[in-house]
Amino acid sequence: MDEFDLRILSCLQRDASMPLAELAAEVGLSATPCWRRVQKLEGSGLIRKRVALLDRTRLGAGVTVFIAVKTSRHSMEWLERFHAAVADLPEIVDFYRMSGEIDYLLKAFVPDIAAYDALYKKLISRVDLNDVTSMFAMEELKSTTAIPLGFAKDGS
Repeated sequence: MDEFDLRILSCLQRDASMPLAELAAEVGLSATPCWRRVQKLEGSGLIRKRVALLDRTRLGAGVTVFIAVKTSRHSMEWLERFHAAVADLPEIVDFYRMSGEIDYLLKAFVPDIAAYDALYKKLISRVDLNDVTSMFAMEELKSTTAIPLGFAKDGS
C-alpha cells in the first residue's frame, strides 16, 4: 500500500459515493489507474463494504445506551448462545468481549428508555447474565466510522 492507496482510502472514508473522476483528481491519478487501485483494495478486503450512514435521530433511534455485562459463565457454549442472542437484536450495533472487570460491552440505539427496557428483557430471556449495567449517553461528542490511516505500513 502506498500514498495513493492511502489517499483513496481517506477519500472513500469521507464519501464512498464520490464519483470516480472526482476521486481520481483528488488523489492525483487518472481514472483508470485509480479504478484499478479501488478494485484491488476491495479485492484484498481493505475496503470491506460501502454503506450509507443514516441519521439515527430522524429515524427514531436517537438514544445511545452502553450495556456492560459481567458473567460467571465462561464456556464456549455460553459464549455462542450469547453471541447468537445479541446477533439477533438489531438495536445492538456494537458487541465487544473485554478485558478487565467487564466481560462484554454492547452499544445499542433505541428511541427511549421503554424501548431499552424491552431490549433488556429480550436479552435476559435468551441468555443468563450475572450483572448488567446500562449507561445512557447524555451527549455524543465524537462519533466516526473513519479508521486512522497513520498506522498503515507500506506493502501492507
